[in-house]
Amino acid sequence: MAIFIFLVLSYVLLSVALYFVFAKAGEKGWKGLVPGLNFVVWARLIGRKPEYALLLLVPIVNIFIYAGMAIDMVRSFGKFSFWQAALAVIYAPGYFLYLGLKPEEKYLGPALEAEREFMRRLNEAREKGDKRALRKLMRNNPYQKSAVREWAEAIIFAVFAAAFIRMFLIEAYTIPTSSMEQTLLVGDFLFVSKVNYGIRTPQTVLMVPLLHNRIPGLNRESYLSKPNIPFTRLPALETIDHNEIVVFNYPEGDSVYVFPQRTWSIHDFRRGAIPEPYAQAIRSGRVELVVRPIDKKDHYIKRCIGLPGDTLEIRDRQVYINGKPAQNPSKMQFLYRISPPNSINPRKLEEWGVNTVESNPAAGLYFLTNEQVEKVKALAPDIQVEVFSPDNPNPYHLFPHDPKHFPGWTVDNYGPVWIPKKGATVELKPENIAMFRRVITAYEHHTLEERDGKFFIDGRETDTYTFEQDYYWMMGDNRHNSEDSRVWGFVPFDHVVGKPLFIWFSLKNGNLRDGIRWNRLFMSANQM
Repeated sequence: MAIFIFLVLSYVLLSVALYFVFAKAGEKGWKGLVPGLNFVVWARLIGRKPEYALLLLVPIVNIFIYAGMAIDMVRSFGKFSFWQAALAVIYAPGYFLYLGLKPEEKYLGPALEAEREFMRRLNEAREKGDKRALRKLMRNNPYQKSAVREWAEAIIFAVFAAAFIRMFLIEAYTIPTSSMEQTLLVGDFLFVSKVNYGIRTPQTVLMVPLLHNRIPGLNRESYLSKPNIPFTRLPALETIDHNEIVVFNYPEGDSVYVFPQRTWSIHDFRRGAIPEPYAQAIRSGRVELVVRPIDKKDHYIKRCIGLPGDTLEIRDRQVYINGKPAQNPSKMQFLYRISPPNSINPRKLEEWGVNTVESNPAAGLYFLTNEQVEKVKALAPDIQVEVFSPDNPNPYHLFPHDPKHFPGWTVDNYGPVWIPKKGATVELKPENIAMFRRVITAYEHHTLEERDGKFFIDGRETDTYTFEQDYYWMMGDNRHNSEDSRVWGFVPFDHVVGKPLFIWFSLKNGNLRDGIRWNRLFMSANQM
């Protein structure tokens, strides 16, 4: 709300400033107070065609157009220095008001027309070989910039242009874990489109450009949580479909403990899911709890298995959607035990694309696809390959973390789970509240109290709840080595970041010393 009030007041101040600036430029001051008309007149006063102001209606582009118009306006008052241009970009309403109210500041005419005329005279002197006129023009050249300024402006523009592209259009993303193996490999570098599912406006406005949430080497967050702006999303080009790979913000990443090796959520800690010595470091207070807004939560990448309104269930590792078997990813893999353990050369497995780094060769445990399983079996008749289902002794490990009402759930036999859909209403009961508690409180920002078997939302007693946004169910293709919706539940639509486009670079095991996977360069991320 504070940033919204700031923007409204800034626009009011800009309109007032234009009232005085227009008067100095020979225009009627009241035009500066009329929304839309003030920008049309502004464009004309700097030497642009009136229709140029229409570009201010184009999202993202309008930021650069506004900055350029602000600079050209102060240049029309004879302000050509670097810091005068910087001040116009940083806060044009204040600088314009100064120019409009200070008696000695004069409007000199449209800056762009003056610059074009100056360049015409300069080129004319060069063509005629008039060295005297050329020296005079160059001596009084207000558009001449030093090499230092040229470099500074180029670097600043490049950084902020890249930051805006990264923030709104396309962002580079690195695969850090093997949860999507063999589809996406550790060390793959992707370009992710933020346009397909609708551009999100950032909540945080003060940040270090080109960094997501941490400053390397300083162990500090790269942004200020305040001031912030409300979440909004522009219209999407497409909807999320079953089996699409999606990048999103980690739903439980609002309160996290950051370690060099990985990040754990406070919910992991409360559920007893953090191994020692990490848990001991948290208990001792040596690790600070970091609270993050949505757009600064860690990025995760998984496959969308369930859509809003779907009922999902896993039976003996097979996912069922609305009672029907779901289409399995072509490279889906599980953990298998190969017996005897030393019956196969690990190098042979590496040739087949098996990730031996994440495996346990001594115990004969490997993450394999169906195709790789058949290859292993074909090596010798005495080789046995059996599924090795990981067993987590913590009954609170899996979502919804309520073994009393959801007993016996495992990663291979899970559910059924109904995925919330915007506008749908669900009956609230003690038997199902664990499934929707975080949706109501953390994702849709209501208070929820439970007293004597009754529910109070925002202080009012109710036995139903209507969902305010869509939710999705995300799972990794490496089904036995993926922390996904089976652990932390639903992914809200406002957490969806974008759609992977293609792999632009790939390092084996994420390490340059291990080599480059040349065969994966420019491979589409949507055909896997």
